[in-house]
Amino acid sequence: MPAFSLRLPQDLERRLGEEALHCGQPRSELIREALEELLRRREQQRFMAGLVAAAEALMRDPSARAESLDVAADFLPADCEALALAEETTSRELTGQPSPQPWWR
Repeated sequence: MPAFSLRLPQDLERRLGEEALHCGQPRSELIREALEELLRRREQQRFMAGLVAAAEALMRDPSARAESLDVAADFLPADCEALALAEETTSRELTGQPSPQPWWR
């Protein structure tokens, strides 16, 4: 595993040391976890920004927008059925009633 040195402000180094003592982990492990979380969050933000950009591009294109609305309308009955099944399952779980045989069997 490659290693590198890192300069931290005193306050941040103090807080890192306190957290390491509190949770019983090495400081290097805490830094790795923080870096992994930061990178995961930034990757997710870039992915979401790409989805938003693509959706906005489709929204500005009248023919693509019309096609998207048609597809959504085609899937609406199946979406409603799936939601009703999910709500029924959740309701049965909350009341302790046995679940019926799955519809796909």
